[in-house]
Amino acid sequence: MQPLIYHNPECGTSRNTLAMLEASGESPQVIEYLVTPPSRERLVELISMMGITPRALLRQKGTPFDELGLADPALADDALIDAMLAHPILINRPIVVTDRGARLCRPSERVLGLLANPVATFTKEDGETVHAAGGAHE
Repeated sequence: MQPLIYHNPECGTSRNTLAMLEASGESPQVIEYLVTPPSRERLVELISMMGITPRALLRQKGTPFDELGLADPALADDALIDAMLAHPILINRPIVVTDRGARLCRPSERVLGLLANPVATFTKEDGETVHAAGGAHE
């Protein structure tokens, strides 16, 4: 299957993840999720595929997280999903889907565990070098 990345080009982690995919010889389908947000069904599917909770996918920094009161532990998963659908910036990124699974790639080198032939060494935008052998976070 062609890898898929839910990407925000303004995000350094997302840019690094996309660059690691490409450096590994992949030609991923890129979905700029702020322009084309996932449907409710797709968002629920992605959360399930990643094995996380909706709360674990929420992004706080640079979002209306506080204004919407999303820190309230009493909020049900459906309410958190509703908030992410209404404000896609609340969806943390990048999310990568390959035939090996789906993962929120924070840090960006988490993508390497999803690839059949990950790049051996990669230098991120900030100069940090990542090594696939032993350097990929699972």
